Amino acid sequence: MAVIYATLIVKGKRTYKSVPEKIKNEVKGILISLECEDLIEE
Repeated sequence: MAVIYATLIVKGKRTYKSVPEKIKNEVKGILISLECEDLIEE
């Protein structure tokens, strides 16, 4: 599920704020590994 959210964030369909708290850390890790840290906004 985290990969799906990360993909949607990269595509601009979702924001990091809309990610459920349970998987935020996992999504954050994926975005960092994709060098998309700029998309991580609390």
